[in-house]
Amino acid sequence: MTLVHGEVRHGERRNGQQGGERPGNRRSWATLTDCKEVLVVVHSMVYGQRLHDIYPLLGADLRVHVQFTVAPHAFNGGAAAHVRRLGGTVLPWAEAVRREFDLVLAAGSQGLEQLRGPLVRLPHGAGHIKLSPGQAGVAGATGPAEATGGGSAGERAVGGDPTDGGAAGTEPVGAESGRSARTVAGLGPEYVTWNGQLVPTAYALAHQDDLTELGRGCPEALPIAEVVGDGCYDRIAAALPARERYRAALGLRPDERLVVVCSTWGSGSLFTRLDAVLPRLAAELPRHGYRTALLVHPNVAAQHSPWAVRSWATATSRGAVTVLSPEEDWRPLLVSADFIIGDHGSVTLYGTMTRAPILLAEYPHRDVNPRSPGALLARTAPSLTPAHPLTAQLAYAAEQYRPEEYAAIAARISSEPGRFDRRMRRLLYRVLGLGEPAHAPEPPALPLPPPLSLVSSSGGAGFAGPGEPGGSAGHGGHGGWG
Repeated sequence: MTLVHGEVRHGERRNGQQGGERPGNRRSWATLTDCKEVLVVVHSMVYGQRLHDIYPLLGADLRVHVQFTVAPHAFNGGAAAHVRRLGGTVLPWAEAVRREFDLVLAAGSQGLEQLRGPLVRLPHGAGHIKLSPGQAGVAGATGPAEATGGGSAGERAVGGDPTDGGAAGTEPVGAESGRSARTVAGLGPEYVTWNGQLVPTAYALAHQDDLTELGRGCPEALPIAEVVGDGCYDRIAAALPARERYRAALGLRPDERLVVVCSTWGSGSLFTRLDAVLPRLAAELPRHGYRTALLVHPNVAAQHSPWAVRSWATATSRGAVTVLSPEEDWRPLLVSADFIIGDHGSVTLYGTMTRAPILLAEYPHRDVNPRSPGALLARTAPSLTPAHPLTAQLAYAAEQYRPEEYAAIAARISSEPGRFDRRMRRLLYRVLGLGEPAHAPEPPALPLPPPLSLVSSSGGAGFAGPGEPGGSAGHGGHGGWG
C-alpha cells in the first residue's frame, strides 16, 4: 500500500488525535527516528524509471528513509502512478519544497532550486544524444531556458515554466538567429544553474566523454561532476549471456526472429513515421518466422494517452505488432532482439550492446549532438528505405553488420562498465555523511518478461521476476529512454 502524505484513512481525523500526525511532530510517530531523510524527485515516468536502479543501493539500510515526490513537468502524466506502484511515501510537491532533506535525488532539472538539501543529479538517458533547441536570450546566467521538443526528453531547465512549450530546434550548434547557441541537452548551464549558481551538489555522469562535453557547455559544473557509469548498461550487459532464457520467456521459438521497433518522442522520432513503418512490418514480414514488438517513449503516452498510442499502433499494424505499455521493461526485449529498427533515442543506442543488426527509420541529424555516440551510430547503421523490400533490407543489415563497430559505439555509453553500483553508492553515502554498508552492492537481475502473446492480448502485462517466466510481478524500473 502506498500512503500519500496527508491522506486520511477512514476513522482518522486530520488533527492527529486518531492515528494522524501533528504538523512538526512527524518524528514522534516514527519507529525509526534517527534516519537520514532522502527525497527522490520524479518529474516524469521516464525519470522515475531511470532512478529505479538506485533504489536497491539505499532501500535496505535502516539508517536511510527514502520518500518520493512528483515534480511539475510537461510530461508528468503517469508519474504519480509510477511512484505509487513502488509502495513508498509520496510527498506533495508543496510539502517537499518546505522540508529539509539529507539527500535529494533527481534525473531532471525543473524546480530543483526550490528544494532544500544536497542534490545528486543523474542523466535520464544514454549518450547525451540530443541538443537543446536553443533559447531566446542568454540561458542559465540569470534564469531558466526552455528545453523541449528536440531537446532532452521533455526536460525544461532548472525552474522552467511548464506552460512555455517550445518546438523542436532547427538551428545548428552556435546558430545566430536571436537565440542562444544550442547546448547538449542536460549538459548546458540552463540544466544545472539557477541565477548563476550551481544547483546540484554532485552530477553523476556515465562516461568520461560526458565530462568533456560538460566542460564545453558548463565548465563551472566540472568540480561537482563525477563519472560513475550507467546502471542500465550494466543490467543489459549482465543479462546478455542469458539471452536464450529471455527469448524462451517471451515465447519465441528457436527459429523465430524478433524485430524490435523503438521510438523516442518528438517531431524527429520514428513515431512520426509509424503509419509508414508498421504497415510494412505487417505486410512484408512472414507471420510464421517473425515477431515484432513496438517500444514507444513514455512521453508520447504522457502527452497523447496510452490508449491513443496503442490504438494508433494497432490500427497501422493491423494488430500484427505487440505494443508494450509505458510501464513495461523494454530491456529484456532488447536483449532478445534479432533486429532493431530505431531512431535517435537512447533505446536504439543501448541496442548497440547486443548483436542485433540496427536499421534507422528516422534520424534528425540537426537535433543530435554531432560528438555523441548516437551520431556515430547514425554514421554506421544502414537507413531504412521505402524503395526496397523489408526482408531484403534486414538481410542486408545482417550481412553488413560488423560487431567491432557497434561494440565501439556501445563502449561510449559507459566508461565504468560493471561498476555503476559501487561508484554510485560511494557517491550517495559520501553526500549522506554515512559509512557504506559492509558488503558489495547486489543489483537485481533483469526480470524475465511474460510471453508476447499475453502482452499483446491483454494490452500490457507485468514482468515476472527472475525464474518466473510469464508471471505477473509489477512493473520494474527500466533505465533511461532519452
